[in-house]
Amino acid sequence: MDAYDVVVVGGGHNALVAAAYLARAGRSVLVVERLGHVGGAAVSASPFPGVRLSRYSYLVSLLPDRIVADLGLRLDLRSRAVSSYTPIERGGKHAGLLVGGADTAESFRAVTGSDKEYGRWREFYASMARLAEVVAPTMLEPLPSRDALRELVVAAAGPDAWRWVFEQPLAETLQEVFTDDVVRGVVATDGLIGTHTSLADPDLAANRCFLYHVIGNGTGDWRVPVGGMGAVTSELAGAARSSGARLVTDAEVTSIAADGVTAEVVYRSGNEEITVGARHVLSGVAPAVLDRLLGRLPRPSAPGAQLKINLLLDRLPRLRSGVRPEEAFAGTLHLDESYVDLEIAYRESAAGHLPERPPGEMYCHTLTDRSIVDSPTAHTLTLFGLHAPDTLFDAPGAKEELVARYLAGLNRYLLDPIESCLTTIDGVPCLEARTPRDLETELAMPRGNIFHGPLTWPHGTGWGVETDIPNLHQAASSAQRGGGVSGIAGHNAAMSLLHPTS
Repeated sequence: MDAYDVVVVGGGHNALVAAAYLARAGRSVLVVERLGHVGGAAVSASPFPGVRLSRYSYLVSLLPDRIVADLGLRLDLRSRAVSSYTPIERGGKHAGLLVGGADTAESFRAVTGSDKEYGRWREFYASMARLAEVVAPTMLEPLPSRDALRELVVAAAGPDAWRWVFEQPLAETLQEVFTDDVVRGVVATDGLIGTHTSLADPDLAANRCFLYHVIGNGTGDWRVPVGGMGAVTSELAGAARSSGARLVTDAEVTSIAADGVTAEVVYRSGNEEITVGARHVLSGVAPAVLDRLLGRLPRPSAPGAQLKINLLLDRLPRLRSGVRPEEAFAGTLHLDESYVDLEIAYRESAAGHLPERPPGEMYCHTLTDRSIVDSPTAHTLTLFGLHAPDTLFDAPGAKEELVARYLAGLNRYLLDPIESCLTTIDGVPCLEARTPRDLETELAMPRGNIFHGPLTWPHGTGWGVETDIPNLHQAASSAQRGGGVSGIAGHNAAMSLLHPTS
């Protein structure tokens, strides 16, 4: 029986980060991946000819520069020209809130009627920037205590920043700081990505999601990976292999046995069942999957709550507001995401109904990076829909109906119906949609939860990757401080073995 210092179960981006760090430190490492390729949700695909788009994950915010430098990753992560655009209709007139660039102040003034809301916006995000500067570096260190983290935040950004994010529901913060419904909604969306909750929930799930979306790399800037997510995975896999890690694909792990000192991992490759020994096992899979591999009763899984739509366009549609499509779609276009819209959609979906006006956000990768399409004129458009829990898609035709509602919602703000801009091949429009049920089937994510469960606060003890078995650690989104394309969980899993805290 072959034996390794470390066996990593699952080959997502966190697993690759962990493998690269450990192999560089001289540990023998085996990564076992069920699919025919590594990368998990951070991959590119070609659902349409001549396109290599990011099928699941699509932007990078949380990946620290330190990991990029440590592993020698050759990545081009580009900032978008515009932060966001939110089309609105008020009094029968079409307008919109443009954030980012020289026209931001004027846009706030036109939408809100004065400069006061823009002043509040600038003060709030200046405070969040100071918070991010001190919280982001802690993500790659042993967990600080809550009191220690509070001291850092209060010293850098003041007590209000701590209270706004860590102590009161995001709804209270938005109502305290801002007065305009649309502005509140633009801020609120960072608390709802992949998270099915009310902004007023005292559990503060929206706050935790918001925190991770504003601290990325110390800036919160959401960057476009040139070449798509596949370029990120390719670099990580290359770093792991060049450091000496062995990556095995088309190999499904069927069981894990670990007693705190030694471990065995059994996987099936073709018709062969293979058992390998290990000193340590890192789990790159969701908690419920890990439970099953350990022979335990799987713990309940939180619902995934998103609809992802990928489109290929012959041209970008014009908007009724008159804003140039190259501005509207360059950043995040917020679709029916005012504060009131978001709460209504949550209540409808929580009651088991498809939202009448489903909220979502869109962006055009090709306005920042044209390398993913062969055509000199084509564009990709990505829509990430909120408040779409997995249970909604048990009803026949629910996916098709929700897609239709999103397209209709977008068309309310367009001069050119989006259908008229879609590329067609052999009469078939270039559109694909992925629900939580699809993610569960394709990526073995229970209930299609992109975070593997509720996001966690970045304070506590240890590295945040430990389990109840001393030689079994987490290296996936389910780890404390996991979630998003960050590599943080993989880094911390490796560090927990190289630099244990106790």
